[in-house]
Amino acid sequence: MTLLEEMASFFENRLAGYDEHMKTEIDNSWEFYPFTASLLPSFPGCRVLDLGCGTGLELEAYFRRCPQAAVTGIDLSRRMLEALKKKFPDRELELIRGSYFDVALGEGYDAAVSVESLHHFPAGRKRALYRKLRAALKPEGCFILTDYFAESPALEAQYFEDYRLLRQAQGLPEGLYHYDTPLTAEHEASVLREAGFSQVTELARWGATATLRADV
Repeated sequence: MTLLEEMASFFENRLAGYDEHMKTEIDNSWEFYPFTASLLPSFPGCRVLDLGCGTGLELEAYFRRCPQAAVTGIDLSRRMLEALKKKFPDRELELIRGSYFDVALGEGYDAAVSVESLHHFPAGRKRALYRKLRAALKPEGCFILTDYFAESPALEAQYFEDYRLLRQAQGLPEGLYHYDTPLTAEHEASVLREAGFSQVTELARWGATATLRADV
C-alpha cells in the first residue's frame, strides 16, 4: 500500500536530486519547461506569480529570457525556496512559504504560472484558488498552466477514489498529501472558466502533460 506523505514533508525530504529527477525522468520536461517560460511576459517591469515554484525549474529559462522580471514564488517547502534563492541570487524574487490556497497572492501581476504542481487537488479547491488568482492578475493578464492531466473522466474518477481509500485506510484527516489526482485537461479548462477566466486554450501537449493558457 502506498503510504501518503504530507506534501511539504515530501518535498523537504527530496531536495537532493530533485532538479535532476525532474529534468531527466519526467517525460518531455526538457521541452515543456522552456516552452512554458517562453509564454511569460518579457517587457521591462513585468511581474509574474509562480504557484508551487519549487526550485524554479521554469524560471531558469525565463530569467535567461527576461532577467529584469520580478517574480513572486509560493511553495510549501522551506528547503525548495532556499535552493531557489541560491540559484538566482541576483534576480528580483519575493518568496512566500505556504499553501497557495491559503496565503494572500497580492495583485497587479502581468501573468501567473504553475508547472507540475496542481495535479494533486480536486476541482473545488482549484476553483476557489483560480478565483483568487484571477483577481490577482491585471485585466490583460493570463495564467499559464503546464501540468499532468488524466487521460479520461473515468481515469480521473479512479485517481480520486484510490486517494480516498488510501486516506481512509491510513486514518488520515483532510490535508495536503502527495498523491496524484489529476483532472482531465477539459475538466481543468472548465474549472478555470467557472472561476471567471474568459478564455482557456490548450497550447501544447506532450503525452499526458499539456500547457493551458487562461486569459482574464
